[in-house]
Amino acid sequence: MEMLVVNNLHKSFGGVKAVTNINMKIEEGQIVGLIGPNGAGKTTFFNLLTGIYSPSSGEIVYRLKQEVSSCSFKPDKMVKYGVSRTFQNIRLFKEMTVLENVLIGYHNNFKYNLFTSLFRLPSYYKDEENAYEEVIQLLKRFNLYDKKDHLAKSLPYGEQRKVEICRALASKPKLLLLDEPAAGMNPQETKELTQLIKWIRDEYDLTIILIEHDMSLVMELCENIFVFNHGTLLAKGTPKEIQHDPRVIKAYLGGE
Repeated sequence: MEMLVVNNLHKSFGGVKAVTNINMKIEEGQIVGLIGPNGAGKTTFFNLLTGIYSPSSGEIVYRLKQEVSSCSFKPDKMVKYGVSRTFQNIRLFKEMTVLENVLIGYHNNFKYNLFTSLFRLPSYYKDEENAYEEVIQLLKRFNLYDKKDHLAKSLPYGEQRKVEICRALASKPKLLLLDEPAAGMNPQETKELTQLIKWIRDEYDLTIILIEHDMSLVMELCENIFVFNHGTLLAKGTPKEIQHDPRVIKAYLGGE
């Protein structure tokens, strides 16, 4: 079943065409990679998928809780429909604890309303208790429980990445977007991240799309790869197909 369908997607900023004529279908349960040189349009495309930008034309259709088009929704609405993301530059609340950061990701799952919150009715406390228990279990699965009371800024870079992914998962998404998750990691951390992403997909029954420059991670992890170049889709295929595509070799890998 298709999780995401993109039809004739365009995005311009003034006279600059950032994304042009993107067509894409992504099957449920896949791990998909987006690669290409800096400035190729990958992050703009992510921002379109999550409602940060609105398309100039074209459509994005998700088949999640119901069929929706991201053209009509802002980022907070996309989270409610099951789309979550991380960012290229880690965006944790550095002066808050690990636990507090992940609890923030859970907030869309709260069932209480303003009335029950203001008057601290029993349902409010029950919801808060459930949130705490679920986040604690999430931290344990990511081996972060022992760090739950540490400030986010005190963690090593690799663990900060894990906290950000953990926070994204706290919203209970069906589609997870990872923007350069291996950026700044050493080879051992990248290897551990590769296994972690595979585990996340299987454990939480997710579809994952990632932007990444680490080609070893992409080739080992992704079932399908889309290559961006100058805001357009240059190529798409399996890792083996992409590795041997002369257009990709010339435009991205530096071949002749």
